Amino acid sequence: MKKLVVAFLLFILFPLNILAISADKAIVMDLNSGRVLYDLNKDEPQLIASITKIMTCLVTIMYSDLEKQVVVDEDVLKSYGSSVYLEVGEEIKLIDLLYGLMLRSGNDAATAIAKTVAGSEESFVYLMNEYARTIGMTNTNFVNPHGLDNDGIGNTSTAYDMALLTKVAMQNETFKKIFGTQEYTAKSNLKTYQWEGKNKLFSMYEYTTGGKTGYTNAARRTLVTTASRDNKNLVVVTLNDGNDFLDHKSLYETYFSKYDSLLAIDKNNFTIEDDYYEDVLFYVKNDYYALVTEEEKADLQINISLYKYDYIYDGIKIGEAKVMLNDTLLHTESIYAKKVEEKKEEEKEGLFRKILRWFSSW
Repeated sequence: MKKLVVAFLLFILFPLNILAISADKAIVMDLNSGRVLYDLNKDEPQLIASITKIMTCLVTIMYSDLEKQVVVDEDVLKSYGSSVYLEVGEEIKLIDLLYGLMLRSGNDAATAIAKTVAGSEESFVYLMNEYARTIGMTNTNFVNPHGLDNDGIGNTSTAYDMALLTKVAMQNETFKKIFGTQEYTAKSNLKTYQWEGKNKLFSMYEYTTGGKTGYTNAARRTLVTTASRDNKNLVVVTLNDGNDFLDHKSLYETYFSKYDSLLAIDKNNFTIEDDYYEDVLFYVKNDYYALVTEEEKADLQINISLYKYDYIYDGIKIGEAKVMLNDTLLHTESIYAKKVEEKKEEEKEGLFRKILRWFSSW
């Protein structure tokens, strides 16, 4: 009994920072920097179900003409599970299939997309795995474009890898638009589709900007969502989470409150003092907001590095501004230069004579 009292008193005096969620694996990542703000078993691989389709969508956008007309063939009959109910011989644009893929999680759409883009499902999966390696998804392996599994064999990944993929994907404006769409109307030569998304977080949390759901008996519930508030942009991934939507909302509320968004690079007030270049205007093209706690603000710094060129022309990339939090690189912004030409002496003299003529005409 005494041990219980002591333990209770210790908890009151020194409360543990425990965030109760139902997931086996989870992560909260800053979309701007890729910084991990929270994780639970983030590097442990497992089956991921239909959040696979984030990669399917991105690879399609990168490698194909989205206005291409797709003719649905017999391969679509092999699909099972969630579907948009395509018919053999149906003709529909690839961009419309991407909305069916992401909003309704259509496995038939995934099959038709893969064959249209790469000629076969196997070739499309090769593109998926190659791109995964390119962006640093080191614990991921795709075997199909839809996420279905059979006897424990299917697409495997981690919370971290899926957050990283979403961070990269959200830099593509077409993906970002599809990911954030809640309703979509598509037309084929046979019918009109009215699709509503399965991401319930849109109706539960006003700052939601996108998401993809997933479920199989083996993988259980998987979910990737994004949200933005006050220049704070986060992605949350949960794997095997029976309470996923509420957990995502809780994670967003916790980490939006914990971190401040600090304007680290202001494109409208960007100045550099440099002795090497004369008559050069330095500028950046983007603002950058760093996500930091109140205690971390003093550790934020901007490191400027400039290249030494003998000749400058307008618009040349001349260096980089690196936003650092202690030894951690949060962001790199390119610095550009513009030559500021002084007026030639003859131009100055011409202006002086014009002024004299103006006075003499009085």
